[in-house]
Amino acid sequence: MKTFKRRLFTPGPTPLPPSVQNALSRPVLYHRSEEFKEIFVDTLQRLKRLMRTNGEVVILTSSGTGAMESAVSNFFGEGEKVLVIVGGKFGKRWLEIAKLYGLEPIVIEVEWGRAVDPEEVRRAVKQYSPAGILTQICETSTGTVYDIKAIGEISKEFGVILVADGITAYGVYDIPTDEWGIDIAITGSQKALMTPPGLAVVCVGKECLEKLKPSRSYYFDLQKEISQQRKGQTAYTVSTTLVVALNEALKLIEEEGLENTAKRHEVLAECARKGISSLGLELFSERPANGLTAVKCPEGLDCKKLVSCMKEKGMTIAGGQDHLKGKIFRISHMGYVDVFDLVEVFSALEICLYQLGYRKFTLGTSLRAILETYYSLAL
Repeated sequence: MKTFKRRLFTPGPTPLPPSVQNALSRPVLYHRSEEFKEIFVDTLQRLKRLMRTNGEVVILTSSGTGAMESAVSNFFGEGEKVLVIVGGKFGKRWLEIAKLYGLEPIVIEVEWGRAVDPEEVRRAVKQYSPAGILTQICETSTGTVYDIKAIGEISKEFGVILVADGITAYGVYDIPTDEWGIDIAITGSQKALMTPPGLAVVCVGKECLEKLKPSRSYYFDLQKEISQQRKGQTAYTVSTTLVVALNEALKLIEEEGLENTAKRHEVLAECARKGISSLGLELFSERPANGLTAVKCPEGLDCKKLVSCMKEKGMTIAGGQDHLKGKIFRISHMGYVDVFDLVEVFSALEICLYQLGYRKFTLGTSLRAILETYYSLAL
């Protein structure tokens, strides 16, 4: 039977609230107009509140990778040592960017699905005296969250610049950026911020501003952007429509409240984990994140086929990346998601597992687990 509705459960992009969709349909604004300037300045202030920072917040028209590159190209010089935590696809990206800009990376290899041990970070910082630490807060490819607070304490102790990719963390967790010692924080529009892909955010702590170097990138020149954005402008043409949409999404987050938003994601994550466990499946991550759940495919079942089956049912989920292709699947529950969305995607998951021959559960098992968990935690 044909499925007509499409539902998005990928860890980026994520579903859009109706008011954000409406914002996208408004007439396009000129990026140098007073009307846009007012919205832009308000958006910067809302981002500061979201990220709980008194530092500079810069909006770039790019994916989150552009923000990662801007951090490296503006704060580190050729030949400088940086400690790179590689525990997944996006940790590898830090490493690739560092090499591209001629840095000397000291790599902490973490088994995919595990979280880095802060004590291992401490030992490496003490031994190599790097200029910076490049890490994720949540490694999206494995659904693993790191102890960024502990890593921040280490970076402050040794006076090392901590650069944290929080693209699937901000809007999922309530993160006090300044308090936790995150010198440069990065996020993107297309995850828990409930806006289409295309905007990246770089947050630079006040104490770290003086460490800005002459940029080795023309477009990602943070000195130039900070100078312009303090005036309510951008150095180059920004995606005005996406900024208007982001402004609306940030209003929704503020209406819910950061603590409530974080609690909702915590509850949804626990519901998803209980649902997975009830089906006899195993979580991939030993320290699972609250924005998405990564799951090992049962023996004999190809996750690529499972992802395709889910798509046929109108449910778009994500598979594994690199060597995890065909071995895990990932279901997002970040942003504009509630418990009844989980019920929908797990209904399709059960049907697809049955179709593909995995029948170590009774139909409806995960739905009961989800609803019982939600009832006990949220009501």
